[in-house]
Amino acid sequence: MTNLKSGSIDRFEQFSQFSSLKEFNTHFEMWLAINKHDFSKGELLGLKRLVRFAAKITGVCNAKIGTILKAINEEYKDNGISRSTFKRMIIKAVELGVITVQETERKNGSQSSNLYVFLRFPISEPPKQEIMNHPKETSNLSKTKKQEINKRQEEPSVLDHTFVSDRVPQPFVQLVNYFFSEAKTIEEYLNMTKIAAYRNNLEKEMKIVLEIAIQSFKQLIRTVKLTQVVKNHVAYFYGILDKKLTKFYYTRLYEMGLDNEL
Repeated sequence: MTNLKSGSIDRFEQFSQFSSLKEFNTHFEMWLAINKHDFSKGELLGLKRLVRFAAKITGVCNAKIGTILKAINEEYKDNGISRSTFKRMIIKAVELGVITVQETERKNGSQSSNLYVFLRFPISEPPKQEIMNHPKETSNLSKTKKQEINKRQEEPSVLDHTFVSDRVPQPFVQLVNYFFSEAKTIEEYLNMTKIAAYRNNLEKEMKIVLEIAIQSFKQLIRTVKLTQVVKNHVAYFYGILDKKLTKFYYTRLYEMGLDNEL
């Protein structure tokens, strides 16, 4: 693959995946909510600084590693991070799907600074076959239909709820599994829960968050059952949960304020 030619950062505007800085920050917060614990303290420092360098062309950075490290070092008064720490962060970010890295070269062919491109957080709709688990008795199946069913049964099946990560609380698994049985889908609902918690400064209170998440999921199912108009179940669930957590957060702040006045 031919390397990109280095030059002004404006030349790389075509690589941006975001329409605004706000959208970029929102997607990065989602990545951070899910993958924060995969990075060390120093690596997180480097990642967040990389984000700041990716502000001019939203989500795209072509700064030299030395320039980024110098900025960190100046801000933290000579207590920055090493080049090796920054490179470890980049490797992890690539493996997790947060960024892609492409080499650039000067006109004479020598290697220049890398191009770092931040990717959008994948928010996908549950697979169509997982829309709802409504067991139905089927009779008088046609021969063609039976052949299709037998063929599907022979194919490798998707992982069900018994393969869900241990990090997903069982009460949450049992509830979501009643309607969406695929492990990947159940984990995606939990990921959205973590993101909503992070955005509302409640990531350290997951017990409360999970209780509200269960309420939100039940509200989602009620809406689906009554209206049949919800196209993206995960996104709709996130919207309900985010509003509930925001209300909870500000209600508690208000109550704390009243307590302080007494």
